[in-house]
Amino acid sequence: MSDEILTVLEVAALLKVADKTVYTMAQQGDLPAFKVRGQWRFRRQDLDSWMASQVQGAPERPAARSNARTRKATRR
Repeated sequence: MSDEILTVLEVAALLKVADKTVYTMAQQGDLPAFKVRGQWRFRRQDLDSWMASQVQGAPERPAARSNARTRKATRR
């Protein structure tokens, strides 16, 4: 169902982080969320889009590691 609404605990399980992390990210606007009577709620569709954008915007890890190795080798 595309209109699935998730709670903080459900999002925490989905992202494999603590519920406090989800709460903080929602408060700071880092996660797409809204409140219902003071409780945070998340649309699954919005979270899927957010996760996809996080993966696309992240640098490739092997390149970052090789750059770190190069910097260490240069310093010696």
